[in-house]
Amino acid sequence: MGENNKGSMNTGQAEPDIFRGGYAQRVEAAKTLLHLDENFDILHRQLVMGGREASLFAVDGFLTGAVSEKVLEFFYSIQEADMPQNYNDFEAKFAPFVDIMTIQDQESFVQFLLAGMTCVLIDGYQQIIAFDFREYPSRSVDEPDKDKVLRGSRDGFIEALVPNAALVRRRIRDTNLIFKIQTVGHSSKTDVAVVYMKDRVNQKALDAVLERIQNIDVDALTMNKESLSEMLFPRNWCNPFPRFKYTERPDTTAACLLEGSVVIMVDNSPAAMVIPSSLFSILEDANEYYFPPVTGTYLRITRMLTSVIAVYITPVILLLLQNSQWIPPSLDFIKIQDDINVPVVIQFLILEFAIDGLKMASINTPNMLTTPLSIVAGIVFGDYTVSSGWFNAEIMLYMAFVAVANYTQSNMELGYALKFFRIILLVLTAWLNVTGFIIGSALLLLALIMNPVLGGRGYLYPLIPFNGQQLLKRFFRVSLPYNERHSGNN
Repeated sequence: MGENNKGSMNTGQAEPDIFRGGYAQRVEAAKTLLHLDENFDILHRQLVMGGREASLFAVDGFLTGAVSEKVLEFFYSIQEADMPQNYNDFEAKFAPFVDIMTIQDQESFVQFLLAGMTCVLIDGYQQIIAFDFREYPSRSVDEPDKDKVLRGSRDGFIEALVPNAALVRRRIRDTNLIFKIQTVGHSSKTDVAVVYMKDRVNQKALDAVLERIQNIDVDALTMNKESLSEMLFPRNWCNPFPRFKYTERPDTTAACLLEGSVVIMVDNSPAAMVIPSSLFSILEDANEYYFPPVTGTYLRITRMLTSVIAVYITPVILLLLQNSQWIPPSLDFIKIQDDINVPVVIQFLILEFAIDGLKMASINTPNMLTTPLSIVAGIVFGDYTVSSGWFNAEIMLYMAFVAVANYTQSNMELGYALKFFRIILLVLTAWLNVTGFIIGSALLLLALIMNPVLGGRGYLYPLIPFNGQQLLKRFFRVSLPYNERHSGNN
């Protein structure tokens, strides 16, 4: 499912032009252009409007019955004597009650029609009128499964861009809130909305985002937001750390906009991308702000410490087991008491992959079987593997902590990035002992420093470059004054 940068194949046949010739010729050109003889879901209806012939074109799946029936009933009621000769007079007199658009070129006709608008071609008028009756198939705005809410609103983004925009507009009733629409993809023509607060936006980030989106040359965004993110950073595939903060919560999106960030919303995707993003902003969670500052600070510090411990607990244990003379008497309990039949590093690596295997199995397992599968997996890995001698109980304990710690933060990309460097640390420590542990830690720090950021001050800001005041605010949840809240220093 990779990106295809080539457009549609040229068949050698001239493309029909729906803006040339008489009415009958234009209708036939539209039918040929839309392949009506093959497409079952594109509708074409012949009408008589004020004594003139007219043709209606629409995509069946986007057409709402109630509104379109009332509009068509009104059009049928137009008398021939009332039908104006000029298109502008027709638009002003008979089409003032719904969202309409005048189409004067063939590319716009195809784009608007396939986006769900109803297009009407009227005999005697060169222009084509497009009515916005569309209603995209969508689910309800339920709470996102990944971004769980402890306290606060329980609505979430869906796969339709217009309802998502409405969820943000509901929270920010300000004329400075801008939704700038872009179209990406020669075939998909995917709607991409760049959202920002005009008076607060980080202008550097906004300019960088708009420039990169406008320069994207791709056939389709097959994987919507993931395809777009890879096109924004086309040559930075080897660094696993996320470059964007993703959220499916409208309240989080609104808060980021008010802080001066740029948000990218892609049609067919329920997740919004926040730019610029640093490691500290990605680690933040909206639930911290729904509790008093003390509780929010505790939750934030716990999350950060757990993430750090999850990266280093198994490499440090391996390093201490390889150098048992470093273990003080008070920590003798971390030593493995039973016989070690499989090398410790191999046990860690097997369990790393086994945990991911169980995750994938639970995702692809029908809901009614998820609980039985979890019970069987727990019994097999928690008891039989230890008693059989494959794994030691202490190793199972450490990996159980790692498995649970991965769920303390909601960003899945960050969880896997930490996992990859934990594996690198394990391998290097097993191979080179202390030297390998130091090299692995240096690689982790280098990956964090070198991770590119669009329009921001750096991935580790405010640690690098250092800003003491902002760094304290990243660790301690405080209520910022209004004049500091939209400084745009993400």
